[in-house]
Amino acid sequence: MKHSLHLYGTLGPACATKEKIRTMFLSGMTGMRLNLSHSNLDDCKDWLQQYYEVSERLHIVPELLVDLQGPELRIGTLDIPLSLSENDLIFLVSEKSFDKRKENSAIFSRIIAGEDELSIIPCPDILFSYFDEGQEVKLNDGKIVLELSAPLEEDIFCAKVKKGGELTSRKSIAIKDVTVPLPVLTETDKQNLKLLRKYHVTGVMLPFVRNADDLITLRKELCADGMDYIRIFAKIESLEGVENLPSLLPFCDEIVIARGDLGNAIPLPKLPAIQKRIAMTCLRAKKPFMVVTQMLASMEQNPVPTRAEVTDIANAIYYRTDALMLSGETAYGKYPVEAVQTMTKVAREAEKTKLAANDIRVPIEGNDLDVTSFLAKQAVKSSSKLNVKAIITDSHTGRTARYLAAFRGTSTVFAICYRERVMRMLSLSYGVWAVHQPWNDSRRGYFYDALNQLIKSGRITRDNMVAYLSGSFGEGGGTTFLEINNVGKVLDANSNYTLPTFQE
Repeated sequence: MKHSLHLYGTLGPACATKEKIRTMFLSGMTGMRLNLSHSNLDDCKDWLQQYYEVSERLHIVPELLVDLQGPELRIGTLDIPLSLSENDLIFLVSEKSFDKRKENSAIFSRIIAGEDELSIIPCPDILFSYFDEGQEVKLNDGKIVLELSAPLEEDIFCAKVKKGGELTSRKSIAIKDVTVPLPVLTETDKQNLKLLRKYHVTGVMLPFVRNADDLITLRKELCADGMDYIRIFAKIESLEGVENLPSLLPFCDEIVIARGDLGNAIPLPKLPAIQKRIAMTCLRAKKPFMVVTQMLASMEQNPVPTRAEVTDIANAIYYRTDALMLSGETAYGKYPVEAVQTMTKVAREAEKTKLAANDIRVPIEGNDLDVTSFLAKQAVKSSSKLNVKAIITDSHTGRTARYLAAFRGTSTVFAICYRERVMRMLSLSYGVWAVHQPWNDSRRGYFYDALNQLIKSGRITRDNMVAYLSGSFGEGGGTTFLEINNVGKVLDANSNYTLPTFQE
């Protein structure tokens, strides 16, 4: 049975086997993300082959999200991983100088003495215009913190380790309270975008979204290659993205609350409030959102999560997230399968035990104060008051189904979509089962087919009640009526069962 939440893992060396991917799917995973900050799509073709072979055998049409590099800063390639301890002295060197360190022996002899070369970290050249003595620099989503000293050269800074840890190549780097202007898409990003169709990618995650123009740029790039069907996930990782959030919503399909770099951009004590603020903005706008980063970080090394991590997952669900995603836990952690199983179990329990009295109220106000929103809310209320097991709606734009998802009923929402783009968009929404059926038949046929599919899937029986939301005036007319009836009676009535949209 389809789970209401979307649960993603991240594809990487730790889980890229048929056996592990199969177990993760069977455990409740609904799709995977591929981080292209470290590689390109062609480099990952063997992993993707495993992924699609497993999904085909399981008769799953899998989601595959790719995470671009975007306007994000990362360190260069290290010769070997660095183990940094508190109070260690290290050197931040521009990638240009790092690549030519053997040629610049006169400069590097001042900081290199045998194995001391391991203490050099290559950094993007642009950063050195913003580095200054006393600044705090965060690496690997804030897991490692440095304090800059005076520069040795214009592109060589000494730094003291304030918070240590293991550092590997291509990890994030950020200067506290400093925004560095960068292009929306790198050349590597543009190359990867041209490969999306080849590898059956369904969604693109754009990091560090700052404003609507960033999303418009990505959409134009997709449309230029005939891939307007690809969904866009806007990652909120900066204060600028938080402040501009309302203006971003019309230009993306889902918001991603990416707490790693977002936690670098703001004081950590403020992060919970910011996460709640983003969630509430999305809820009011009926926009799906996802919570990611360090959901089960301890399971990269341990088979059992912390109590705090379990509570974090549950709280994200109580705040009505549409999706959760694991990152390093499945990409390179020691227990990728166990992490997915843990997330799934906690998510199901949280959904099952959340109290209606403590649920977040989504008000009907402003532009939402209309017949569609009112009927959608009443349909959701019928789930508990009349024990309605499924809500069926047909859709040209997806608006009614998005409202049904936002009001968070206990019933499956079966959305009949007349456009493929709408189906793909709605597949991101909580509890929505979206199917594409071109407009070439009467709505009676669509409605009966929906009932039969719901029965076959085990979501309803002939004895159950279902609700039907539709409009009387065709495309663009909006939702105008709500019908609630017994499944068996509807099916037995056949052509004698009549609604305003039914045609002979």
